[in-house]
Amino acid sequence: MLSYGIFFLILVGIYGVLVLGLNVQWGYAGMFNIGVGAFFAVGAYASAIVTTPPSAEHLGGFNLPFWVGFAVAVAVAGAIAFLIGLITLKLRSDYLAIATIGIAEIISQILRNEGWLTNGVRGITRIPRPFRGWIPGQDTLLYLGLVLVILAVIYWAAERAYRSPWGRVLRAIREDEPATMAAGKDVLQFRLQAFVLGSMLMGLAGALYAHFVNFISPEAFQPEFATFIVWVMLIAGGSGNNRGALLGALVIWGVWSGSEWLTNRLPPQWATRAGPLRILLIGILLQVILLTRSQGLLPERPPKPVLGPSPSPQQNPAG
Repeated sequence: MLSYGIFFLILVGIYGVLVLGLNVQWGYAGMFNIGVGAFFAVGAYASAIVTTPPSAEHLGGFNLPFWVGFAVAVAVAGAIAFLIGLITLKLRSDYLAIATIGIAEIISQILRNEGWLTNGVRGITRIPRPFRGWIPGQDTLLYLGLVLVILAVIYWAAERAYRSPWGRVLRAIREDEPATMAAGKDVLQFRLQAFVLGSMLMGLAGALYAHFVNFISPEAFQPEFATFIVWVMLIAGGSGNNRGALLGALVIWGVWSGSEWLTNRLPPQWATRAGPLRILLIGILLQVILLTRSQGLLPERPPKPVLGPSPSPQQNPAG
């Protein structure tokens, strides 16, 4: 049970990073990105390519330290997001969603078919896990500590960004883009910044996932696992609220893991049919939350305005 609890918390932490990245895009700026899984996969493959031992099966195999892999994953995901953002961020709402779906499918096909780059459907093996061998038998626990530290730093930074002038501009864009443009703000620049930053966090989550499972293939980044469930976590927890995003990751992954535990105890002829029912269960849960708490379990609460010090009688002309 302890091992399962550690495994569960690591995945919750990885999904927490993913949801915080999506929250920057959707919760802060209102950008409807359906290509979450693409940046998740890009980060995982980028880190795997630079940290695995030399191999003739795929590009790279540079055997570099894991922290270099994390940095490369963030940089590659950010660079791809920047190029995509220059093209797509002029689109709005459902048009942006359609564009990101197409881009995600393009990246998925590249991962499947470009064997020289990713080893195709066979995937990449021997991805090293950090801290292996430091304390015999405790590398998973050490990795949990790494995930939680990274998640805490990202949460702290996301909260600071939310309360900053930058975050206020993003919320203004989300609520009334024409008024924000009339106030003299470069809306496209702010949207691009939020899109790139959120995608970099998704790339980092992919690197964390790759080094945890030690093997990745295109099947690990199917839309239901890498996009749909991330959106459910954010909407259920509370869009625009970083604490709600993390709560959503914990609750939804708990429901998903619990349903797997139950389906594994079904007779074999029923267990093979239970996968779609688990997706249906998550969808029904989302509908219940939307009907009963439309703003999520922890609704967004914008920070109160900071009032300056009251003027002294000598500074107040009417005093």
